[in-house]
Amino acid sequence: MKNRVFVVFLTLLLLCGGLLSANGKSEAAAGEGTGLITVGYAQVGAESDWRTANTESFKSTFVEANGYKLIFDDAQQKQENQIKAIRNFIQQDVDYIVVAPVVETGWETVLGEAKAAGIPVILSDRMMDVSDDSLYVAWVGGNFLKEGQDSVVWLNDYLKKTGRDKEKINCVLLQGTIGSSAQVGRTKGITEGLAKNSNYNLLAKQTGEFTQAKGQEVMESFLKAYDDIDVVFAENDNMAFGAIDAIKAVGKVPGKDIIIVSFDAVHEAFNRMIAGEINADVECNPLHGPRVAEIIQMLEAGKPVDKIMYVKEGVFDQFNAKEIMPTRKY
Repeated sequence: MKNRVFVVFLTLLLLCGGLLSANGKSEAAAGEGTGLITVGYAQVGAESDWRTANTESFKSTFVEANGYKLIFDDAQQKQENQIKAIRNFIQQDVDYIVVAPVVETGWETVLGEAKAAGIPVILSDRMMDVSDDSLYVAWVGGNFLKEGQDSVVWLNDYLKKTGRDKEKINCVLLQGTIGSSAQVGRTKGITEGLAKNSNYNLLAKQTGEFTQAKGQEVMESFLKAYDDIDVVFAENDNMAFGAIDAIKAVGKVPGKDIIIVSFDAVHEAFNRMIAGEINADVECNPLHGPRVAEIIQMLEAGKPVDKIMYVKEGVFDQFNAKEIMPTRKY
């Protein structure tokens, strides 16, 4: 009797295990048998308004009506979470993996696992530094180096326009997450651009981690350390918002007493430019979803895709923000 009960119990256990395994696969990769293309997206997190717009672009693009099943993972700014998510995507046998990497390095092993599984990887927003670029199919994002360069070109023109191009100009730099592509490119573009003009003096640079709270904290430390700051470069809008709060707290007027040059150009940044608190904003277009979908459709059709694909970006300032703002989608 005991043996019969054990056999029945074992049989049920195996059946349940099989069902759980099948359901786990079915729920995760719901595209199987439905004609849907399953895409796993490992997002950095939700550290900024830009990132929120970027996430929404993917969620609104990769929907069932467009032929997709999206599995979304928020890494909360941690690379180890993204690596875990990618491995989960591989286990779930998705059709494509999209990654917006937290930092550039440390991806060789997990991308090798995706390649071995035959799953194409597409990079969005930030780049990865890998020895074998066949580990990913394509990268979509902004030209971060050019963004940094464009910010200094704008400052050069602005100072000339306002008659300050012969003055000594003290600058501080609020950097993004150290090691991220946006930080690396923008910092390089800014620092190299400033170095070309002997009138510029870069007092300090420090990461504000792309967050408003940290941006405010670092700006407060800059204001305590330096009496004469002329320009703040903030490598994203949320850090610029934090810097504005810090500047106001010491009785100075952002945009007048201290020039603020920011990056991303989200909707609220246009409000700040119109109010005169941000002087200029270099766009980083977050609407990557449609571009990534275009790449996937080309791959599905067996067509070659470009390895590097930049999105179109512009530079806006307090002089044109009011006119342009109604056309903005983020």
